[in-house]
Amino acid sequence: MFVIKYRKIFYAFSVILFAVSFYGIFTYGLKLGIDFNGGVIVDMNYTTAPDTTKINPALEKLNIGDYSLRASGTNDVILRTKNLTDAERNDVIAALSLGGETPTVKTFDAVGPILGAELQKKSMYSVAMVLLAIVLFITFAFRHVSKPVSSWKYGIVAVVALFHDVLIPIGFFAFLGHFYGIEVDSLFVTAVLVVLGFSVHDTIVVFDRTRENLKLNETAKPKKDFEQIVGDSVSQTFIRSINTSLTVLIALLVLYFTGPATTKDFSLALLVGIVAGTYSSIFIGSPLLVTLEKIRKNK
Repeated sequence: MFVIKYRKIFYAFSVILFAVSFYGIFTYGLKLGIDFNGGVIVDMNYTTAPDTTKINPALEKLNIGDYSLRASGTNDVILRTKNLTDAERNDVIAALSLGGETPTVKTFDAVGPILGAELQKKSMYSVAMVLLAIVLFITFAFRHVSKPVSSWKYGIVAVVALFHDVLIPIGFFAFLGHFYGIEVDSLFVTAVLVVLGFSVHDTIVVFDRTRENLKLNETAKPKKDFEQIVGDSVSQTFIRSINTSLTVLIALLVLYFTGPATTKDFSLALLVGIVAGTYSSIFIGSPLLVTLEKIRKNK
């Protein structure tokens, strides 16, 4: 299978993606939304489609600090900003009036900074617990497969692939936050957890086929080496993995282009993460097993 034969090329591509993602994360960082920093989110409705380019100058005159103003649907506008006093709130509503029309405030939600700090901690704990649970589960599921690669190494390889799948969307959104002001919120964390689940599912499908082929190889004549077995396993599951991912990506593309503005960033994070997850399941996870086996042999 070409995936195993040319694994160093795929490793190199992933290293480049890692480097770019790390650069974005440590240079720009993520632009945290009000879920983490605290602030307010206001959803306003107009009788006709508003022109946001006319609203921005009025908001900038108020000196309310950083804010995000985005269209939602046809006649709605969503404003995200810091916590506002009653006077500032009235000023904002006045600034949002176009042609004498005062918009209808559909929602006005406030999130305190304490809640934001709790969300950050819980988000990190959630990701860490998911990764630990995945390692333990795969180690247990593959406990009878110890030759030529130990069962715990399957779990470690899966986590390396998952780290790849999480890092790339985070790096991608670091660049989006710096250049386009895209913020990350609790929905982004949800998207990351969904990507973890989807990616490990894909990885386990390939690993499980490898386990089955290793058992068949015990009675096969002549016996195949581990590299060939892994290559055959990837080949047997390749079309299934691609087709499964494509169906999900099509649904996410529809959601991104036709769904409400509030789910666009969520669906975009899923799109990037699932593409990265599909790539790692096929081109990183299984080839790493072969690399580990070769390192063991050389020792």
